[in-house]
Amino acid sequence: MAIIPARPGDHNLKDYARARETFRFEDVEREFSWYTTGRVNVVYEAVDRQVEERGMGQQVALYYESGERQEEYTFGRLQEESARFAAVLKKYGVQKGDRLGIFLPRSPELYISFLGAARLGVVVVPLFEAFMAEALRDRLGDSGAVGVVTTSELYPRLPLDQLPALKHIFVVGEDIPKGAVDWHREMSLVTETPPLEWVGREHPLFILYASGADGKARGLVHVHNIMVGLLITARWVHDLRPGDVYWCTADPGWITGIAYGFLAPWLLGVPVVVRGGRFNAEDWCATLARYRVSVWYSAPTAFRMLMSGGDELLARYDLNRLRHILSVGEPLTEEVMEWSLKKLGQPIYDTWWMSETGMNMICNYRCMPVKPGSIGLPLPGIHAAIVDDEGKELPPGKIGNLAIRSGWPAQFRAVWNDPARYQQYFQHRPWFISGDAAYRDEEGYYYFQGRVDGVINTSGERVGPAEVESRLEEHPAVARAGVAGKPDRLRGEIVKAFIELNPGYRWSEDLAAELRNFVKTGLAAHAAPREFEVKESIPLTRDGRVDRRVLREWILGLGGR
Repeated sequence: MAIIPARPGDHNLKDYARARETFRFEDVEREFSWYTTGRVNVVYEAVDRQVEERGMGQQVALYYESGERQEEYTFGRLQEESARFAAVLKKYGVQKGDRLGIFLPRSPELYISFLGAARLGVVVVPLFEAFMAEALRDRLGDSGAVGVVTTSELYPRLPLDQLPALKHIFVVGEDIPKGAVDWHREMSLVTETPPLEWVGREHPLFILYASGADGKARGLVHVHNIMVGLLITARWVHDLRPGDVYWCTADPGWITGIAYGFLAPWLLGVPVVVRGGRFNAEDWCATLARYRVSVWYSAPTAFRMLMSGGDELLARYDLNRLRHILSVGEPLTEEVMEWSLKKLGQPIYDTWWMSETGMNMICNYRCMPVKPGSIGLPLPGIHAAIVDDEGKELPPGKIGNLAIRSGWPAQFRAVWNDPARYQQYFQHRPWFISGDAAYRDEEGYYYFQGRVDGVINTSGERVGPAEVESRLEEHPAVARAGVAGKPDRLRGEIVKAFIELNPGYRWSEDLAAELRNFVKTGLAAHAAPREFEVKESIPLTRDGRVDRRVLREWILGLGGR
């Protein structure tokens, strides 16, 4: 596929080469109120400032739709509602520095709860709504969360007897369990709201748990200073401007749904669309048309599902308002790019970043040509490189570790309760070693080559293979398990499990369904293997760990022992 030329038009980032030479993140800091006042809180910059300084209190900030529920929230209403939830938290003794889990489906209550907690300097622990008891225990337990916000439907998944620090459970819904706090009732009782709590730029904003290949979810600590990186990427990568309507389809249980689902666009006063429920190609096309979405950030899995709807689907909706499409989470294939160029009249701009980086890092830009298969060029202000296992830079064309020079504003600041694990990311200073393999060409474009550590990326969600292996080995039928990602046209990768059975067990489709459900109920639906294969033995390395190199060879049909 040929190189796609730069798009014509007046883009926010006009001259990439010049920006690479002259830009400094300190230039962005001057745009925030705290640069002159010294008073810091990301909620003020994203919500309150739009109301109090920019006269946007009546402008819609959030369009929400799920089933029969359709609502609009202005910046003024978000300010008021989040202040009410801050009052509720204060009433129950939740204070600055405490951790609060948010275990909710995409809904206005989720965003209000996040903002309300951050207003007080409370640290949010986002929890994906598909998590089951084991995943919730690990994340709420490790963070020492004193409270959690959830729904009546999700409440039964909470392993309350295994969470001694958890004191308050705020429940959204009609059937409030005994001992829980009725979220809506408490909000209605608020008569006075507390002032916004000013914090330092390095004060924790949220702890996001990301799966690792070792099976242990790591609590990545992000701070209020993330706003600096989010503002400039919202402007230069997403090209947001007044008049846009923005839709990031990622769930706020993950980094993309937090950083770009609401915080980044709100820093620029741009309204966002949030759609609840499961993916449906027809509904998504209708959403793009109904809200006149102009900038859309999604994943190749979603694009492929729209492709499967055929020309008839696209013909039913007016998508002419759509001017900029971006992709994240998994490799963007030529097939998807060709579809977008032909059917939507524009390219899709790939972005590379991760939970640890907190912001877009290597991207394609409207002012630059797009090379199919490339994740693009480093954001101005970001210095990237390909390094070997000793941290030495490699020349163009050589595959190695994708590394970023540390010190960018949205960089995670710690691994909660595990300082040694944090230091492992920076063992070759000044580099942050991402764990991704890549190479760059002579013009500086980067090409992603997969995870070094075997983490599986399925439909944009990370799955730690050891976590799945551990769960499978708890089942009496499984002597040992080995898990790896298998390339998949629709999802990028799927979870495949190789199984060594215990004596007395025979393989069957019923056992496969039982094991799949066993993982689903213990971890999450996206972690459940879609394929199984029985082996006489699972290959191990010399130190007794699963040899993922051999698993990958099996999957790709390359032989192996």
